[in-house]
Amino acid sequence: MEFGIVELSRLQFATTAMFHFLFVPLTIGLSIIVACMETVYVMTNRPIWRQMTKFWGALFGINFAIGVATGITMEFQFGMNWSYYSQYVGDIFGAPLAIEGLMAFFLEATFVGLFFFGWDKLSKVQHLMVAWLVAIGSNMSALWILIANGWMQDPVGAAFNPMTMRMEMTDFWAVLFNEVAQAKFVHTVSAGYVTASVFVLGVSAWYLLRDRHVELARRSIAVAAAFGLASAFSVVLLGDESGYNATHSQKMKLAAIEGMWHTEPAPAPITAFGFPDQAARETHYAIHIPYVMGLIGTRSLTTEIPGISELVEQAEVRIRSGMIAYEALLTLRAERDATPQVVKDTFELHSADLGFALLLRKYTDTPHLATEEQIKMAANDTVPTVWPLFWAFRIMAGLGFLFIGTMLYFFYRASFKRMQFPRPALHMAVWMIPAPWIAAEMGWFVAEFGRQPWTVDGVLPTAMSVSALSMTEVAITLAGFVIFYSVLFIVEMGLMLKYIRKGPYLEVAETEAWMKRHEIRLMGRKNADAIAMPAE
Repeated sequence: MEFGIVELSRLQFATTAMFHFLFVPLTIGLSIIVACMETVYVMTNRPIWRQMTKFWGALFGINFAIGVATGITMEFQFGMNWSYYSQYVGDIFGAPLAIEGLMAFFLEATFVGLFFFGWDKLSKVQHLMVAWLVAIGSNMSALWILIANGWMQDPVGAAFNPMTMRMEMTDFWAVLFNEVAQAKFVHTVSAGYVTASVFVLGVSAWYLLRDRHVELARRSIAVAAAFGLASAFSVVLLGDESGYNATHSQKMKLAAIEGMWHTEPAPAPITAFGFPDQAARETHYAIHIPYVMGLIGTRSLTTEIPGISELVEQAEVRIRSGMIAYEALLTLRAERDATPQVVKDTFELHSADLGFALLLRKYTDTPHLATEEQIKMAANDTVPTVWPLFWAFRIMAGLGFLFIGTMLYFFYRASFKRMQFPRPALHMAVWMIPAPWIAAEMGWFVAEFGRQPWTVDGVLPTAMSVSALSMTEVAITLAGFVIFYSVLFIVEMGLMLKYIRKGPYLEVAETEAWMKRHEIRLMGRKNADAIAMPAE
């Protein structure tokens, strides 16, 4: 494929979006874990939990600050690189972003300051409320962003206005409660909880391997294992829900993820392994697990899931229907109020397929006059590149099951083995720290790359969404973002590693005094047990 302005703009947005998402899951997850730790502190009044709250809260603060800086540039790009997209669907896409800024981000940003500087100004309960408001704000930010993104995946509650040449919102509640958006939200925040749990687990394991901050590390592992286990199960279950939704809203994405080139008899098998060959439309050396894809995608044993070849044929039908809508649109634009009713009726009948006609703009300036060859090329364009989706999904899913096994093991050791952890397991926990980020990035790659060639699925092709910029302009800004983000990444890693090496130094005297009293109480219990043993 020729590398042009569209591909370069996509590369720039992918770079900034995936870099930004390095910070989002840890922010979402740590905000909840820190709030849970402070809840235990308020309930028990044990200084060790206050120390844990401050330590992990400081790491949350570093990550939050860098994440905010990287998120701003993403929204800047909508107007810079994707101006036609912003103009075409801004009425719908802009509403959730505005609500996110007014409600969630301001809530989060306001109370972050109180969280860090209000320890000596607020009561315990007041500070706990602040911690939970920060956590709620972090998660609400994700909600509104994912509502906007979910609408791009499944554009409900909106209609095209031929007079303004824009998509306009017709049902705010349909956009808000879009099933794709809701499933994506819970799946994404659960992935954030897993990310934070693995991070806390790994850092705590590092402390135990060096025999530092042992009590803090053990308690942190107990919290991370319990929270992470529930979250890991949630990620897998909600991933299943996303597959079910894709069967209705994004059939081509689901078929590409599975390398399903042709419709399989119901219930379709899932492909556990294989090598997709797009040219031959075949997956070589495929290993199938019977029935699983049918159950995930349709919740039945009798409903078929269409394959890529059949979906291309359906796309061709919709392109031809869209050509009729496009021709009627030209008449509507030219004659406006004088447009014959039959033309208006024709447009209404075929308007749902107008986006498919716009796929032809890649090949001709007059889509309603496209040739048969151009129609077939546009239909084939609806197939994303399969092999990256196929493997990215399997990496993500494999890591998801790895997280379940890891969290289950540490939860068992924390709950039933008095928080004694073998050194090989601790080493594994440290080395696993990057794994949830890899899984999260693979998940976003599947979600966004799998939507191609659409910016808004079935409505606006990516090739039409870009701004009228030169390759040089986009390349310069891309280089600038890469340099800027590289600096931020170095700063982030330097601050996080420095703080982790330094350790939870806050309130050390208070915590150590409590630990001495705690050890005396434990010794007393052991002595009492030893005295009681002969009598038994």
